[in-house]
Formats: sequence, structure tokens, C-alpha cells
Amino acid sequence: MMRSIKLATFALALALLAAAPAHADFGFKDVQLAFEGPGGSPLTQAGAHPEAMTVSLEFNRTNDPIRGEIPEQALRDLVAELPPGLVGDPRAVPSCPEFEFNITLLGGYSRCPDESTIGSIDLVLAPGEVEHFPVFNLRPTVGSAAQIGFLGLSVPVPLRAGLKEAPPFNLISTQLSAPQLAPLYSAKLTLWGHPADPAHDPERGGCLDLGFGFPPPHEDCSVDLPERPFLTLPRSCTGPLTSLFSARSWEEPSRWVERSAQTPGMQGCEALGLDASIDSRPTSTQAAANTGLDFDLDVVDPGLTDPAKHAGSDIKAAQVTLPAGMEINPAQAEGLEVCTPAQFGQEKSSSTFGAGCPVGSKIGSVEAETPLLEGEVLRGSVFVAAPHDNPFGSLLALYMTIKSRQLGVNVGLAGKVEPIESGPEAGRIRTSFENLPQLPVSHFRFHFRGGPRSPLSTPDRCGTYTTEAVLTPWANPDKPVTATSGFEVTSGPGGGPCPGSLLPFAPGFDGGTLDNHAGSYSPFVMRISRGDGEAPITRLDAVLPQGVTGKLAGVAQCPDAALGAAAARSGRDEISAPSCPASSKIGSVLAGAGVGPELTYVPGTVYLAGPYRGAPLSIAVVTPAVAGPFDLGTVVIREGLDLDPGTAEVRVSGAGGGIPRFLEGIPLQLRDLRVRIDRDRFTLNATGCDRRTLAATVFGAAPISLAAPYRASGCSALGFKPKLSLRLKGSTTRNGHPALHSVLTPRPGDANIARAVVTLPRSQQIDNAHINNPCTRVQFNADQCPPASVLGVARAYTPLLDQPLEGPVYFRSNGGERELPDIVAQLKGQFEIVLVGFIDSKRSRLRTTFAQVPDAPVSKFELSLFGGKRGLLVNNRNLCEGKIRTKLALTGQNGLRHLTTPLLKAGCKGKGAGKRRGNGR
Repeated sequence: MMRSIKLATFALALALLAAAPAHADFGFKDVQLAFEGPGGSPLTQAGAHPEAMTVSLEFNRTNDPIRGEIPEQALRDLVAELPPGLVGDPRAVPSCPEFEFNITLLGGYSRCPDESTIGSIDLVLAPGEVEHFPVFNLRPTVGSAAQIGFLGLSVPVPLRAGLKEAPPFNLISTQLSAPQLAPLYSAKLTLWGHPADPAHDPERGGCLDLGFGFPPPHEDCSVDLPERPFLTLPRSCTGPLTSLFSARSWEEPSRWVERSAQTPGMQGCEALGLDASIDSRPTSTQAAANTGLDFDLDVVDPGLTDPAKHAGSDIKAAQVTLPAGMEINPAQAEGLEVCTPAQFGQEKSSSTFGAGCPVGSKIGSVEAETPLLEGEVLRGSVFVAAPHDNPFGSLLALYMTIKSRQLGVNVGLAGKVEPIESGPEAGRIRTSFENLPQLPVSHFRFHFRGGPRSPLSTPDRCGTYTTEAVLTPWANPDKPVTATSGFEVTSGPGGGPCPGSLLPFAPGFDGGTLDNHAGSYSPFVMRISRGDGEAPITRLDAVLPQGVTGKLAGVAQCPDAALGAAAARSGRDEISAPSCPASSKIGSVLAGAGVGPELTYVPGTVYLAGPYRGAPLSIAVVTPAVAGPFDLGTVVIREGLDLDPGTAEVRVSGAGGGIPRFLEGIPLQLRDLRVRIDRDRFTLNATGCDRRTLAATVFGAAPISLAAPYRASGCSALGFKPKLSLRLKGSTTRNGHPALHSVLTPRPGDANIARAVVTLPRSQQIDNAHINNPCTRVQFNADQCPPASVLGVARAYTPLLDQPLEGPVYFRSNGGERELPDIVAQLKGQFEIVLVGFIDSKRSRLRTTFAQVPDAPVSKFELSLFGGKRGLLVNNRNLCEGKIRTKLALTGQNGLRHLTTPLLKAGCKGKGAGKRRGNGR
């Protein structure tokens, strides 16, 4: 009878409420959350297990002329966000299946077993009327980690519980679509901290008198449960704890109202410890190998499930530093994608893989276990965050998600990755995760993938290496805990023997022109490579084969200012708008970096530039260091460009510069360098087909000299017929000192000159009285020859240069190697070429032999010797008494010889000049 009266009263109140107009002031009149210790006293000990937790909600009311004080509106949805660090253990008591919970027994009792009772709830549904119902631990539905519920007036009311899917990842409880049984004035939920305590038997399940006139179905509700706490207080002592309650009504479902509750902050954190250990090991134990990484973190906390103990601290921050030598592997960049903040925000507990962060950005996986969910393993993924577009604005960062669709859990964390940029520990990797959720974790496993493009590389030597983790507790942030783990590198690269104290260095080398047809233009290529575990390449010097030259005429030079600007730019900016003018481009490079069988290749551009470190010109290699999603800026490497003065061999030297080892702390791990000089009609082949050499000095652990064979082809098809004209100017009489002017003109397309022998007629001799102090070799090398040693001037025109090379002709001593001093032409311009002629006498005729002429194209060569008082040559007869001829013996680089007797013209005038023949031959 009493239950019928109450139900009738509720029905009448519901009807009156439905007839009442909606009011705009729906909301909370008061909210409270409290933790109780023994005897009901407030409990503030961090990590303690309270006797009970109570949540009290009172809703705004209004005065109705007929019904008196009534709630403003009917509650529809309620969301409670509990303080961070507060956790519950749904395994502390058995759970009640949903089908049992939904069956109502006579008197409004539930069929849930008494063992599943975890508290009670008081509802005020009419003024002065408090209804008391048991609260059960329910089997959670898909999408929730836990669920509790009660039968209110025989209607099942479930409350879902889980983690908020955003920091601080605190517990959140949700009641959706609350039944409109009667006006709800207030509610008080009490959850027991120790459900197994016999003191709760009178209120447990079927023993609680609901007050509806029906006796409880059970007389004895004692249970045989392990003494396991259901609730654990936060393990941090920072300020008061805040809970947030949000609600909306059936009448105004679009309007949410909020109210917070403050609970005193925790105390006694100094008593909480952190017992943690780590295990860190690469997936490969070989030196200098591509590798993944397994990192395990274990936390032992018996106090979490022992009612007689306090729980230990959670981890607030973790900083893990890998050992020196274990570095980022550039090979991972090829094909790698990244995850943006917006994409990371789309990672939800219910989202499918790839719906948030791209599949191609995943580089690892994670697993987490907690004592509160025994037997459950939460799994997730590790993604590469977008460079500089991440919470840290850093080049390197990680996103980590731990999720479960079944439990409705999604914990997303961002970690900063900081490679050490310089010093003896350059390249060492430090990863930090800050403000971790206040959730107990017993085991955490982090796995970086292995494979050809694994993200890490092992140290390059055998030995024991130590990973260090600095763990900051929530309870005592100023007392971090350090844990270490060692691993062994047991073999050399590929499983071979361990390397010694000095790394091996045996780089591969090859190069040459793609089309080696003599005298033709062809792209030039060169390649240097090294194996895993070898010393890094730090510098490269090269000497091109003699006769392989470049046509600099018409090629612009990239200004120093442009190169400086390029070095200061991002790689992507340099790609979109190159700093150097296109007219200075002469080729390209392709650099392969990484450890393991797969490399990441980065292209660059080769430009001609101006003087550099004493060289008249330079080659500038501008490489935008953009590898996959990473932009490490623009690398500018300059190499001096010069010619050997005697052979005209092209010399490229990186003295004073070199290849960087690290960029922003990331090792380059340069393994394959390919150079291609392919400007149209730039690189010219030699015209000699003898065996020659492309030489290089590669610097690593120590300089090593390498060589690649070069041999032009088709030299015999080249012609060879230079033309020489000689003229004497000035006195033609005996004892006169005429000036000599000679012009040598090779034919275009012929083989270049290799050797020249000029034999003057007997009419010309050296005047020993005019031999002043010859220039010594020391003076010549110091560019300090005395003026009296200058015999004349020379000028060489070549299609390879915009301007001719020209300079003085010296009489230079040869240290007694020959009877007479040498005649030396020092030609200067963009480069310096020195031609040395050996002077001797053959059959009383003065002979000059240029034994080594560079294999380089010359369109015209002029040699002028002074006459008069400075003249070296003297007439021993009257030059106008007949024609005078010289002997010219030229040898081409292709071996062909050209012998002529060109006329030595003199300044004779008058009708009888030159009529007599043969006298001067």
C-alpha cells in the first residue's frame, strides 16, 4: 500500500511538471564531492584508499503557486569530470551482467548479485522524501571502461565511466537520457572505498530496505570477497582538487550548464615512492646497423591494490636518453609521412587506423597495462609529428596514442625529440614526455619498428651501451628517479668481427665522362660510396684526368652573397627559388644517406662560383636538405677550383671546408655521393688516348687516395696540323738584336699539342752578353723574378675562357740540369699556366723544346721576345741576304707529328731583299 501511494504521488508530480511552463534557470544549486576516512572524517592523504566517496547534487528550484517548491526542469544528461588522479578499480568486486541488472524483482529489487554492490544513492523526488537504492558494479558496455547503476523506482539507471579523451585524462562519468520518473530535487551518490568490508552488509544488494512495503529478498548479505580497494585518491599534492559537473534538461537540450566543486588538496606526498625500472634494447646487436628499439618501463606498486597501504606515485614526466652512438637513421625519411596537430586531434577511441594520423607516419607501437584492468592490454601507435608544426615547434616530435574501442579509452600524448647538436655527444637522442596522465601503469612497452628504413642506428663499435631514463613523480616532482638499462653490441656490421679503435675506411670510387670520344663534349660523373660501419666521409679532393677540362667561357658565377643567403634559407625555400642564377649552374649532385640497405637520396645543384681560399674559382654545391618531411635547411659546400700550372689538370680541393657530420643534431650518414657535371658543351674530353687517371683524396678516419682509370677513344680520327708564323722585328744587320714574334694557330677540332720543338736558323744565336741574372726557381715560385730576367711576353687564347692568359717570359735557371737556362712563359688570367722550354744547341742551331704541353685546346698562342738592348737573340749575318727558315716539330696528344719549316720573316726592304736563298738555313 505504501509503495502504491508513493508511485501515485510521483505520477501526479510528473503530470503537474509536464503541464508547467519551461523555465530558463535550470542548473545546479549546489554540488559537492568528498572523500571520507575512518569515522566519516575528511581524508586528504595522497594515495590513500577512502572509506567512501560521496557526490552530492542539488538542482535549482522554483516556487509554483499550486505545487510549491519544485525543480526548475527535468534532468536529461549529466556528465561528471572527477579530479585528475582519482582512480577506481572495477575489478575490486564482481560485475553484474546487463541482463541481470535489467530484470526487476518484486519490490523494485535488482537481480544483480550482492557481491556486485559498491555503494548507494539517495534521491529526493519529492519534498522531504528520500529514496535509497543500492548501486551495483555493472559489466561495462562497448565504449566504457566501467559502469555502475541502480534501479530507481524499478527503472534501470546506468552510469558509464571512463577516461576523458583529452588532457588531463581524468575519470569522467556520464548519465544519458535520465528517465523522467519524477522531479529530481537532489541526489547523493556514495561509493564504498572498501566494498568487501562487512560493515556494508546491511546495505548490500538485496538486504537494503527500499521502503516500499516489501521486505528485502535477502536476510544475510555477507560476501566472501578479497579485500581490494575500489577507490584510490590522487598521488599529487598540488592545490585543491576540482570536479566539474555539466547537465542539460529535457526542456532545453541545446543548453548545457556547469558547476564545479572544490575538494581539499592531497597531503603527505613525501611518503609516496616510485619503484620503476626500464629495459632498453635495439632490435639488432650488430654495430652500425639499422635498428628498431624496444623500451620497457615497469612500475611496482602493491599499495594500489592493498587496502592497508598507500599507492605509490604516478609518473609525471619521462625523459629518456639513448646512449651515445645510437642515432637517428636518415634512411627512414624516404616515403615517410607526418601527422599534423589537426590529424592527431582526430584520433579517437572509436576511430579506425588511418582516420587520424596517416598510416605512413607510423613508426612504432605501444602497449600499456594497469593493475586496475588486469588482463587488459591497451595498445596504440607511435607517429612522427609534423616538423615545427607540433606542440613544441621542434624539428622532431612524436605523437603516441593508446586506445581501446571496447573501453572507450584514448590517451594521446606528444613527446619532444631532441638530438644533441654538438660536442662529444652530438647525435645522442633525448625524448621527453611531460604532464603524463595521473594514471597507474604497471607496464609500458614502446617499440620502434625495425626493417630497412628503421628509425635508428646502432653504435659503430662493439661494447656495452646504457640508456638512461629520468622519471619525475607526480608526488615529488623535485625528486626525480633515475633508471638505467644496458645492452650489448656484439658484432660488426653484417655480423662480421667487431671493428677496432679506428673505424675501417675503404670507400668505393669511380668516375669519368659518359661519352669518352676524344675532343668531344660529354657529361662528367663521379661517385664515392662507403659501407656501413666505415668512418664518415668528411671531405673530398679530386684531380680530373689530364685533358678533361671545362669550358668556363660564358658561364656566370654565383655571387658569395647569394651563397650566403642560400645557407641561411630553409631547404624548401631554396628549392622553390634557387639563390644562385641558373646561368651559373654546371651540374647536380645526389647524396644518399642512411644506415642499412635502403638510403634516402637528396638532390643538390652544382654552381660555378668565384675565388675561394686562394683558388681563383670555386665549385659551390648547394643542397636543400629536405628528406621526406624534414627540412634541415640548405647545405652549401664550396671546393676550390684551380689548374695545375704545368699540366693544366683540373684540381678541386675542399681545404678549409668539408662535408658536415650533423645537421641540427641529426647525423647525415653520407653513404653514396654522385656528382654529375652536365652543363651543355661544358666538359671536354682529352685528345690523347693514353691511359690517364681520375684521382681523388677522400677524407675519413684518415685521408685515402683513390683512382679511377680514364682513357679517351677515337684519338686517331683527330687531325693535327697547327700553323706557325715567325717574324723578326728591328735590326736585320749582323750583330743586330731583333725582336721575335711568333704565332701558333692550331686548327679547331684537331688534337691538342703535346710537344713542340722549335729550331731557329743558324743566323740567330744567343748573345751571352745580354744574359743577365736569370730568375731562380725560388724567386719564380715567390713571384719575385728580377726585371732583367724578363725576355718578353706570351699570350694564349683558348675557347675555354672568356679572356686570354698572358704574362712575362723569363730566363729561369734550372739548377744546373741543363747548360743554358730555361725559357719559361708564365701565363696568368683566371688561372696560371707555366710553359717551360729547354734551350740547347743542335748542329749549331738554337733549339727550344717544350716537352710537356697541357692537353687543352688553344686557338692561338703568341710569343714575343724583346729586341735591342734587352734582346736575347743576335744576328750573326745580314738577315736580308736570303730567306731564312726555322724547323718546327710538333707532336699531337694523339701521337701524330707535324713537321714544317716555316719562313722566319724579317723586316727587309728594297728590291734585292730576300733574293739569295739558303744562306740562313
